[in-house]
Amino acid sequence: MNQRGGKRKRYRGGRPEKGLVFALVGNQNSGKTTLFNQLTGSRQRVGNWPGVTVEKKEGQVRARGGITLIDLPGIYSLSPYTMEEVISRDYIIDERPDAVINVVDATNIERSLYLTLQLAELGTPMVVALNMMDEVRALGDSIDIRRLESELGVPVVPISASRNEGTGRLLARAVEVAQRRQIPPIHDICSGDVHKALHAIAHLVEDKARTRRYPVRYTATKLVEGDALVRDAIGLDPSETALIEDIVHKMEKDAGQDREALLADTRYDFIGGVVGRAVKRKRAYGEPTRSDRIDAVLTHRFWAYPIFLLIMFLVFEITFGFIGSTLRTGFTWVLDSGVSLIDGLLENAGASPWVTGLAVDGVLAGVSAILSFMPVILLLFLCLSVLEDSGYMARAAFMMDRLLRHLGLSGRSFIPMIMGFGCSVPAIMATRTLDNERDRRLTIFLTPFMSCGAKVPVYAVFTAAFFQRDQSLVMLSIYVLGAVIAVVSGLVLKKTVLRGEPAPFVLELPTYRLPTLKSVLLHMWEKARGFVKRAFTVILAASVLIWFLQSFDFSLSMVADSSTSILAYVGMVIAPVFIPLGFGTWQAATALVTGFTAKEVVISTMAVLYAAEAGMLSTVLQGVFTPLSAYAFMAFTALYLPCVAAFSAMVREMGSWKWALGAVGFQTLVAWTVAFIIFQGGRLLGLS
Repeated sequence: MNQRGGKRKRYRGGRPEKGLVFALVGNQNSGKTTLFNQLTGSRQRVGNWPGVTVEKKEGQVRARGGITLIDLPGIYSLSPYTMEEVISRDYIIDERPDAVINVVDATNIERSLYLTLQLAELGTPMVVALNMMDEVRALGDSIDIRRLESELGVPVVPISASRNEGTGRLLARAVEVAQRRQIPPIHDICSGDVHKALHAIAHLVEDKARTRRYPVRYTATKLVEGDALVRDAIGLDPSETALIEDIVHKMEKDAGQDREALLADTRYDFIGGVVGRAVKRKRAYGEPTRSDRIDAVLTHRFWAYPIFLLIMFLVFEITFGFIGSTLRTGFTWVLDSGVSLIDGLLENAGASPWVTGLAVDGVLAGVSAILSFMPVILLLFLCLSVLEDSGYMARAAFMMDRLLRHLGLSGRSFIPMIMGFGCSVPAIMATRTLDNERDRRLTIFLTPFMSCGAKVPVYAVFTAAFFQRDQSLVMLSIYVLGAVIAVVSGLVLKKTVLRGEPAPFVLELPTYRLPTLKSVLLHMWEKARGFVKRAFTVILAASVLIWFLQSFDFSLSMVADSSTSILAYVGMVIAPVFIPLGFGTWQAATALVTGFTAKEVVISTMAVLYAAEAGMLSTVLQGVFTPLSAYAFMAFTALYLPCVAAFSAMVREMGSWKWALGAVGFQTLVAWTVAFIIFQGGRLLGLS
């Protein structure tokens, strides 16, 4: 990571700028990833909720070529309670970046400086990026930057990452401290019993810490905290460990507090003094903020859940109601006109039937059937991006903690699950932020029940065909069904294969912010571009393959009737499994099987099999399904096995093919059971 090579640009400090490596470190939701994107031109995911970054990201600084920037996961301390904290501190200690850029939320400076004090003990050059200064000014507050620098002993640069203000000066100061190897001073803020214990332990472990290139003060502090990873890293023998524990126990007994509380109180006492001298606030201490007043309504004990359902209903009403339907109708007309034009051109050119069939009924039918939902997908992701950027999604996680605890999960699991509304792959990867293996596996089991964006075309086609007057309500019911099944499944798994108690859940509620147009559009496109990419890769390839299999028999002769094709034969073998669910045709069975490649392929397969243009598929399906069987089909699609990319992520994150296959089998069994209950129960009630 720290190799130096190539042509080097020199500065007065004598250290080359080219090849420098800076690590971005800060609390969750402090704006690290926004700053990373501004400096590197990357498009990493950002959001107004904690835990967006789940692994370190690397990029090159655009303005000063040759500088590498590492975006580390958000952490609150250097204690290894979570995977993010382990990743971040191991990188700083083992990889030794040339400087640390500590991103501090200026609107919540007391909490942020707790990490700053710990970073200073690592002995790495550091600069503090005081982010969100535009919000500080909007609140009428002020921060004395020079006083803060003097108190902390490190350079402090005020910035606003979202507006790209001060980022150039920040980079220049980071280069300066790296070139000069400007090590932060260690603040001897401890006194009395803690001071004695720290110095005694530092003297005891000094040689071993230096041998393994661990900062002595940092090592002593971590051993006082009882950090087993540091103890093992410097190679303490049992007698040394016992001696250190004796020193710590004496400290606790004399002070009348446990070790962690003693150190935390000491740090916060120092931070309180620094903030009191450097920060001037317009609002009186304890006075409710605007966010507090909004939260009094949106996170109310009784009203929070109805409000959440109302908000989600409005999202679906915008997406699938008049606005979404109008946009989709217009876009579909454009696509169908293009398909008809190409069909006519091929016919006039005298193209052979198989060429026309491949181009029109294969490629164009499959791809256009998916692209026709682009306006709907964009609207859905636009609404979700607004909710994320405003800070509301973090509140949703807080509200769901009460419910998820009954499943044996903490509210923190809700964050990956809500990300599943966009795509299951990053949602499954986001389970890395969970503290224990049991919570991670249980969340991975349940996340695919959250309907991803790729399933939206399936719902949209069937609701347009059978539930046109109540599209928004039917869509909401499918999403609620997924959540309810996740609850029931969680209860079952909690009592059987994944027993245990959930980890404690502490969530910082970010300040409500008015989303910027640029940010919302960027997030919307980041979510939607995968949809477009799949349309021209996976779905195109699948459409061609499906057209071939439904156009030829096993002798590779082109068939006039697709019911005698290779695909029909395979579909007829599978179809009996779905007869009790109300959709036992070989076409429906085939579409569900091909959906393993990507969920959009379910619709592109049907478009190819029924030779339907983008705007006609709903009409064709009215002759194949009933409203009851259509709803059962949507329910099955919502719950059955995820796509191959999500399955690969499950294998990777669970670290076991056995667990991943078990999860997929469980999800498919649940989907079949639910669809069976819907269809057979509906028939008993006289529904059709």
